[in-house]
Amino acid sequence: MRAGNKTVLVTVRPELQNAGMINKICAYFLLFAALGSSAPAELRLPAVIGSNMVMQRDEPIPIWGWAKAGDEVTVNLGSQDRKTKTGEDGKWGVKLDALPAGGPHEIKITGSGREIVLSNVLVGEVWLCSGQSNMEWSVRASNNAGEEMANAKYPRIRLFHVPKRPATTPQDDVSAAWKECTPQSVVNFSAVGYFFGRYLHGELNVPIGLIGSAWGGTRIEPWTPIAGFEAVEAVRSIGEQIKGQIAQGRQLNHGSPTGLYNGMIAPLVPFPMRGAIWYQGESNNGEGMLYHEKMKALIAGWRKVFDNPELAFHFVQLAPFRYGNGEKTLPYIWEAQTATLAVPGTGMAVITDIGNVGDIHPRNKQDVGKRLALWAMAKNYAKSDLVYSGPLYKAMQIEDNKVRIQFAHVGGGLISRDGKPLSDFSIAGPDGKFVPAEAQIDGATVVVSGQGVSEPKNVRFGWHHMVNPNLSNKEGLPAGPFKTDDWKGVSGE
Repeated sequence: MRAGNKTVLVTVRPELQNAGMINKICAYFLLFAALGSSAPAELRLPAVIGSNMVMQRDEPIPIWGWAKAGDEVTVNLGSQDRKTKTGEDGKWGVKLDALPAGGPHEIKITGSGREIVLSNVLVGEVWLCSGQSNMEWSVRASNNAGEEMANAKYPRIRLFHVPKRPATTPQDDVSAAWKECTPQSVVNFSAVGYFFGRYLHGELNVPIGLIGSAWGGTRIEPWTPIAGFEAVEAVRSIGEQIKGQIAQGRQLNHGSPTGLYNGMIAPLVPFPMRGAIWYQGESNNGEGMLYHEKMKALIAGWRKVFDNPELAFHFVQLAPFRYGNGEKTLPYIWEAQTATLAVPGTGMAVITDIGNVGDIHPRNKQDVGKRLALWAMAKNYAKSDLVYSGPLYKAMQIEDNKVRIQFAHVGGGLISRDGKPLSDFSIAGPDGKFVPAEAQIDGATVVVSGQGVSEPKNVRFGWHHMVNPNLSNKEGLPAGPFKTDDWKGVSGE
C-alpha cells in the first residue's frame, strides 16, 4: 500500500486474515509511514567527528551534529561539559575550550535518548591534503613502497580519506572514518600527505591528523568555493556563472567549478586545521598568470569557509614533464605558482631536480612531502634557523657583458649539486633572442654570460618543460625557474 510518497509492504499471518484485523494493521502502518519524516531523529555526528580523530591543538574545538528538533544535547570532554538544544532543522553545535597537544581523550555526546562515545581521540596538528593525481598518488605506488608501508607504524598519526564525490550544493557529511596510521591504512593514502605528516610528527613530537581529499585529473576550479571566486576580481565571473547554472537546475560534476568543494571539502567545515598542502596544476597547464588568480581564489575561499584568515597554504611547483610545447606553457605555470608566494601564509616546494620528464607522476614523493614540511616548520612552527627553500630569483644587475643574479634562500651557499658546470641558463641581448649561457657561482650570486652577447639584457633559468637544472643551495634544495624579462614571481622571503 502507499502512504504519501512511501510504499509500505504489509504481510499478515493467515490466522489473522479477517477484515477487522487487516484494517487495524493497515491503519497502524499507514500512521507509521505518515509520521516517518517527523519521527524522532537519531543523534548523529559528521564522519569527520569520530573516534581516532586528531583535533587541532590550541584552537577552540567545535563539535556538531544532528538530533531530534528541540532536544537537549550534552557534550563532555574531561572536565568540560557543554549543553545546547537542537534547532528546528535538527542541527546542533557546541565549542569546547582549546587543548594542548596530547591524549588519548574520550568524548561523550548524549541526546535524543542516545549516547555516542568517541574514543582514542588525540589533540595535535591537522592538515588537509588536496589536489589532483600527484596528491592522490598513493604510498604503495611511490618509491620504496614495500619498505615504506611496512614501516608505517605511527599510532599518533591519523588518516581520514575523503571519497570521490562531486555535488551541486555544499554537503554536510562524507562516508569516511579516522584511522590510525598502520601498514594497512596507509596503502592507498596520499603519499605526499603521508610523508609530509611523518616529517612533522618526527620534528614536533605531537599527534598529526591528515585529511586526504584529492582527485586525479581535476582542475583547480572544482575545488574552489563560490566565496573564493567572489573574492578575486579576475575570476569573479566564474562564480557568477556557476550560481546561474545552479539556479537553472544544472547538476555539477567533478569538472564543474565548486563541484568538488561541495562534495569533498564542505563536509569538513568547520573542522579546525592548521593548514592545507596542495599539489595541482597539470590540468590547468597553459593558463599562465590566470592560474595565479585562480590560486588566490582557492586560498581566499578556503580561508573564508573555514573562518580562518591565517589558514596555511603550501603547494608544490609542478615537476618538469614532456608536455610537447617547450617553453610555451609549463614555465608560465611555474611563474604563476611563484607569484602566489606573495599571498601571506603560503609556501612553495620546488621539485625540478626530482621530476621525471617521461612520467607525469614522479615516484619520489618522500622529498616532495619533506619540502612542503620544511615550509610548514619555518612558517607555522617558528623554526627560525631552518633553510626551507631553494634559491629563488631576487634581482639582476648588468655588469658590462655579464649579468649578476641575486637570490633569496641561499642558505649555506650556492652549489652545483652534481659538481658539473651550472646548467639551463640562457641569455639575451637587445634583440631578445636567448642563447645558451655560461653561469658561474660568485659568492651568493651567479654571474651569467653568453658567447656573442655583448650587451646582455635578460637571463632565463630552467625555462623549458624538460629541464633538470643543477643549481641549488648547500642544503640540497633546488633553485626555482625564472626569467628576468617581465618576471611576475616573487622571492618568497
